[in-house]
Amino acid sequence: MGIGFELAKLFAQDGYNLVLVARDQGELDSAAAELKKMNHIDVQTIAKDLFDPENAFKLYDEIKTKGVEIGILVNNAGHGHYGEFIDSDLRTELKIIQLNISSLVVLTKLFLKDMVQKKEGKILNLSSIASKSPGPWQSVYHGTKAFVQSFTEAIRYEVKDKGISVTALLPGATDTDFFNKAGMESSKIVQDKSQLADPADVAKDGYKALMSGDDMVVSGMKNKMQVGMAAVTPDEKNAAKMAKQQEPADKKK
Repeated sequence: MGIGFELAKLFAQDGYNLVLVARDQGELDSAAAELKKMNHIDVQTIAKDLFDPENAFKLYDEIKTKGVEIGILVNNAGHGHYGEFIDSDLRTELKIIQLNISSLVVLTKLFLKDMVQKKEGKILNLSSIASKSPGPWQSVYHGTKAFVQSFTEAIRYEVKDKGISVTALLPGATDTDFFNKAGMESSKIVQDKSQLADPADVAKDGYKALMSGDDMVVSGMKNKMQVGMAAVTPDEKNAAKMAKQQEPADKKK
């Protein structure tokens, strides 16, 4: 399971009712059954493919039709695509931009308006340490996360006096199915499993920051150091360092 499910477990443990969204209804049903065992909570599931941002509008409408009030929004959906930009699949990359950016913007806009009316609410956006550095071999993914980070910081400022907190969670490489879906199994960063964070630890960092109303949290000491160094290092050197981490393990010198 990934960071999203680990976050859902933390909400369930604290007695929050949940609305889970993913593409696969079977996976949703399995997750809902496990979460219900943890606590006496209501777990609703909605299957939607958020690669199409029109489905983000439909998701909002369906939740409103059900009469469900969303007090905390977690934008966890994200996808990557591995390869040098000149060789990677453009249609796939455009879909990733729609998922990582467009659908996130739609859901944030619609639910944030409701929260502002109620003068309370919390939003957690899954950013990444990828937002802080150019990412050869994942150029589009890094670009989308740079958007998410900047966007999150901007809207947080806009609503800071309206009873709303907006938090960014910045994980590093984490032991989830992300790399498999992105086609990154051959990359150096995935080959060394010791470098991958536990998604449960990442979720705990994000949950704590969200509930504390923090602006952002970088999960993991190693990642905090990396982000700190990236802030004072020229982009060309950051790109070179990231390329070394993400290039194929069998890439010839």
